[in-house]
Amino acid sequence: MDNKDKGDGTEAVASIFDLARNRALDEQVAHPGAEKPRLPKRFYKKAEAGTREEGHVILLDGRTVKTPSKRVLAVPGRALAEAIAGEWEAQGPDINPRVMWLTRLANTAIDLVEPRRAEVIAEIVNFAGSDLVCYRADHPQALAARQAALWNPLLGWAAEQGIRLRPTTGVLHITQDESSLAAYQRVVETFDPFRIAGLHNAVTLTGSAVIGLAVALGRLTPEEAFDIAYVDENWQMELSGEDEEERARLDARRSDLLETARFIRLLD
Repeated sequence: MDNKDKGDGTEAVASIFDLARNRALDEQVAHPGAEKPRLPKRFYKKAEAGTREEGHVILLDGRTVKTPSKRVLAVPGRALAEAIAGEWEAQGPDINPRVMWLTRLANTAIDLVEPRRAEVIAEIVNFAGSDLVCYRADHPQALAARQAALWNPLLGWAAEQGIRLRPTTGVLHITQDESSLAAYQRVVETFDPFRIAGLHNAVTLTGSAVIGLAVALGRLTPEEAFDIAYVDENWQMELSGEDEEERARLDARRSDLLETARFIRLLD
């Protein structure tokens, strides 16, 4: 970031979050020897939540934070605004946007979801068409049994919402009924852009539209969702022992899922 852009703070905010927006998840895991990015310097003394014409906002020394697209970062509720302000207040001499998960999700909701809502919903529904919990191992038997024990109750819960997805064994694609995908879409269409952003993240992190929806609706805790989504990886580590890089990758994703679920809870 060019320091000359700091001005009244709003240009600096936009530049800060251009650094982190939409980075691949695996790029967020630190690798030994990787060059650390240069972080912008903190340019404000106090961060706090406030109320403006646009809604609940975050103020840096009284100035409104803006998104990378230079829209006011206004969120639906006071609790979320206070939590986002807490992320800004917790920054040290340098601002690290990669640890400001709530801010990034709010930016995503405003800049990316709201203007292309139908496209984002279609992306999520597409996950349901090839959902993780529908593709089962046929061997070893113990892994297949573990998958069934964890995934069948979720398929049953989804069916209660009209989302009747059919499981199969192996990796060959199975076409799901359009009526079930339409039922999933109807549920998501009731969400506002912030909840859609949270759901999209939960779906991406777990690889499952069903698991992501269960997190968004409070059917699963993020801890439960992570263990259910990564049953294959956990099984492999039980057999072969832990790999340091794989553990770091999984830990980063688990942390991100917990923060995503926190974002969704703060919307209530």
